[in-house]
Amino acid sequence: MTDNSVKRARQSISATPEGLEQAQKALQQVCKGKKILLADSAYVGRTVVQNFFAGRPVGIESFQTICKQLELDWQQVAGLSSPKQNEDLEIAKLVQEVRSYIQPYIQQRCDTMRVLDMSQPIGLDDIYISVNILEKITRTGRWELDQLLRDVSSKDFDRFNLGNVREERVPGVKAVQRFSKLVILGKPGSGKTTFLKHLAMQCIYEQINLVPVFITLKDFAEASEQMDLLNYIARLIDLPSQKIEDIAWLVRILRAGKVFILLDGLDEIKDTDNSRVFQEIRTFVARFHSNRFIITCRIAAKEYIFDNFTEVEIADFDDEQITNFVSKWFRSKNDLVKANKFLNKLKKEQPIRELATSPILLTLLCLVFEDTGSFPSNRSELYKGGLDVLLKRWDVTRNIERDQAYKKLSLQRKEDLLSQIAYSNFEAGNYFFKQKQLERQITEYIQNLLDANTDPKKLELDSEAVLKSIEAQHGLFVERARGIYSFSHLTFHEYFTARHIVENCNPKSMEDEMLNMLVNHLTKKRWREVFLLTVGMLTTSDCLLLLMKKHIDQLLARDEQLQQFLQWVNEKSILLSSKEYKPAAIRACYFDFDIALDRDRTLACLLDFPFTRAFTCTSLVFRATGREVVDTFLDITLIDDLRDYRSLEPALAIAFKRAITINSLESIGVDPKLVELLKQLKQELPEANSSKEILESWWEEKGQAWGDLLRDILVPYRTLGETWHFDNFTDEQKKLLAQYYYANMLLIVCLNSDCYVSRNVRQEIENTLFLPCSNR
Repeated sequence: MTDNSVKRARQSISATPEGLEQAQKALQQVCKGKKILLADSAYVGRTVVQNFFAGRPVGIESFQTICKQLELDWQQVAGLSSPKQNEDLEIAKLVQEVRSYIQPYIQQRCDTMRVLDMSQPIGLDDIYISVNILEKITRTGRWELDQLLRDVSSKDFDRFNLGNVREERVPGVKAVQRFSKLVILGKPGSGKTTFLKHLAMQCIYEQINLVPVFITLKDFAEASEQMDLLNYIARLIDLPSQKIEDIAWLVRILRAGKVFILLDGLDEIKDTDNSRVFQEIRTFVARFHSNRFIITCRIAAKEYIFDNFTEVEIADFDDEQITNFVSKWFRSKNDLVKANKFLNKLKKEQPIRELATSPILLTLLCLVFEDTGSFPSNRSELYKGGLDVLLKRWDVTRNIERDQAYKKLSLQRKEDLLSQIAYSNFEAGNYFFKQKQLERQITEYIQNLLDANTDPKKLELDSEAVLKSIEAQHGLFVERARGIYSFSHLTFHEYFTARHIVENCNPKSMEDEMLNMLVNHLTKKRWREVFLLTVGMLTTSDCLLLLMKKHIDQLLARDEQLQQFLQWVNEKSILLSSKEYKPAAIRACYFDFDIALDRDRTLACLLDFPFTRAFTCTSLVFRATGREVVDTFLDITLIDDLRDYRSLEPALAIAFKRAITINSLESIGVDPKLVELLKQLKQELPEANSSKEILESWWEEKGQAWGDLLRDILVPYRTLGETWHFDNFTDEQKKLLAQYYYANMLLIVCLNSDCYVSRNVRQEIENTLFLPCSNR
C-alpha cells in the first residue's frame, strides 16, 4: 500500500444520506440551490462540490469548509457525533482497503486445494464441507474401559465405531463465533487446514468483516529472515515493512481488533524452532489480544500452553458430511451417477465406510473410485494405500520433515510394531488398551532393535515417545479417554492383525501354527475381516482355505442327527441335479429349506445366483418328473418365505405366472384338483409384462390374500421336509447349524475374493460343500 493510499484513507470523508438531505435544503437557502455559487463562495473546486453532493469521499478540510458555508455542523453531516465515531469510520475504510490488498495472497493460498494424487487443483467451494467441533477433547475424558466397550459384544459381534463420540458436536463456525481464541486439534487429514482456508475466504467475501491473515507456521519458522510476526504479516500484506509509518498503520488496525489471525500447523514446526515460535505467538497475542486467533495442531503433537485460548477438537465426518463430500466431489467432475454408485457401495462395505469418516482417507477413496468406478476387489490394497497416506505421503506431499522420536524405527519397523500390537490385542479381544500396556508392548519390540538402549528407564521414555509419535504424526493410535488408546479405525486394527499373520506364517504348510490358530476363530464373527484380508495378502491361499474347510466339516461330524440332515439335503438336491447349476448351490438352498438361517440365501447366491433365484421363484418346477414333481414343487414354493407373506415380493408372483404351465402339470400326473386350484390362482395375477407401478399396486392391495391362498392350496399336498424343521433341533444343534452355515458363507466369500487359489483346491472345496462325512 502506498503512502498516498494511506493518507487518502485517513483524510477523506463523505456525507451520510441524512447529511446530504440537510445539505440540499441548506443549498437552497444559502446559494439558491446552485452548486457553482457554493464552490465560488467557499473557494473549493466545483468537482469537490459535485463529489460532496454525490456522497463520495472528499478531503476533510474541503468537507468542513463546505459545511461551514452551508451553516451546518460538519460532524453531524458526516454522521460523526464524536471523535470515536470518526475513528471507527476511518478504521472501517482501512479494513476494506487492506482486505483488497491481501486478497491476491489469500486467494492464491486458500481458494483451491490439491492433495494426494489430484491431477489438478479443485476449488475450495467445490469441495468444502462444514466441519463439526467437539468442545470437549476426547482424550481428556475420564471414561473407564467398560464404558468404552459398552457397544461391543464378543458373542454377537457386529462392527462398531471406535470413534463413536459421546460428546456433543457443534458447527465449527459457531465455535469460532463463541470463542475469540481457539486451538483446533485434530487427527492427520481431519480438515484443520481446509477449515482455516474456508474462514480466510469468508473474510475476503466479507461474510466475516475482518482482515484475514493466513500463516503456515512452518513457513514462518523457516523464513530466511527470522522476523517477528508483525513484520511477517506486513510482508504478507505487501507493505514495505521497513517504513515505520506503515508498521504503525498496521498496528492501528491490529489494536482496533480488526484482523483474523489464522496460524496453521503448530505440529509442523521443527523442535529446534519450537521455543522461538511459541514465544513469538504468545508475545503477539498478548500485544494484540483484541483480535481473533485460531491455531491448528495435531492431537498430542506438542506440549504447549497458550493463555486465554480454548482447545477444541475437529470431529470425524458423520454420514451426512460423507454424503455431501462425495456429492460435491463428483459434481465437480460432472458425474453424479458415479457419486450415487459410490454411496451405494459404501453402504454395503462397512469397513471401508469406517475409513470415510476421515476427510483425507475419503479423498483417497474418491480418487480410487474416480479412476476405476469401484473399490479394489482386494481390500488389503485399499487399506495399504490409506496407511501409506498416513505413514508417509501426507507429509511428503507437503514437504514436511518431522523429528523422529526413535531414529532406528524405520517405516517398515513401524508397520511391524503396529502389526505385533494389533495381533496380540485382537487375539485377546482388546479393542481398547491402557497407555502403560501399550508402552510395555512397544518396549518389548524396540528393545530388540539394533543399537537399542536397554536401560529400563531409557526404554520407558523411548516407548512413550514412540507412542506419541505414532499418535501425533500418523494418527493411527487415538487416545479415546485419558490414558486409554485404540487404533483410529477398527479397519486398521484388522489390517495389521492380518499383516502379522501373513508375515509370520508358512502359507504352504497345513501344519503351520499361525494358520491353524487363525482357523480356530473361524466361527467368531469379529474375525471375519481378518480372514478376508489374510487370504487376499497371502501369496497362496490353498492351505488356509483347506484348513477352513476341514474345520467346518468337523463342526457337525460328531452329531449323528445332523449328519442325517446333511444326507437328506444331499438326496433332495440330487432331484434337481443339472449341468446348468452347481450342486453346492442346490445343497445350500435345501440346507436352509426349513431352518431359515438366511432369508436372502446369501450363500447359495454366492455359489450360483441364477439357480437360487429360480429356486426361490419356483421356475425349476418342471425339472423333475413323475411323482417327485409334486414334492419338488411344494418344497420350492413352501420355503420359509411363504410362512410370512410380508417377505414375498411381486417378482415371486410373476415368476409363478410365467412358470406354471397347466398343460405341463397335467402331462406329468399332478393331481387334477391341484391343477385346477393352481389354474384359478394363476388367473388372479396381473399380466407378467405389467409395469412396475401396476405390480406394486396389486401386491400392496391383494398380495397378502394371494400368498395366503397359495399356502393353503399347497399345504395338504406337501410330503417332505417337516422332519427337519428348525424347532425340532436342540439348542446346541441350532447353534452348530448356525456356526456351520456362517463358516461356509465366510469360506465362499474368501474363495470368491481376490485371492490366489489353485483351480484344483477351488473345485475340491465347492464339490464337498454341505455334504455329510460319508459322502466326502
